[in-house]
Amino acid sequence: MISIILVIHVLLSLAIIGLIMLQRGKGADAGAALGGGSSGTVFGARGAANFLSRTTAILSAAFFATSLTLAYLSANLDSATTVSDGSVLQAPTDIPAADVVVPTDIPAAIEEPASDIPASE
Repeated sequence: MISIILVIHVLLSLAIIGLIMLQRGKGADAGAALGGGSSGTVFGARGAANFLSRTTAILSAAFFATSLTLAYLSANLDSATTVSDGSVLQAPTDIPAADVVVPTDIPAAIEEPASDIPASE
């Protein structure tokens, strides 16, 4: 379930990036207002900008919804992880103390005397 939503989330993000890259900035509208060549396009003079901005808004709302869904699902997962066949894997809680290895050859920190620090005036 989370994998499907995550794939949709990534695809939405790539689509939003692509749509934002296709859109023109506000400065590009000055040429179209003075009779630039954009009035004869498929969408009309302002149709492409409206179509792209509305599509971007819809995709960003879907991206927001998948973000909230992923956050909700990940917050409600316990320490148990479900596997594809429906079984649940539990993390081991009883590790014997004999299996823990503590290294003893770590050098101790050397403490410098406080008198070596120059006094600020």
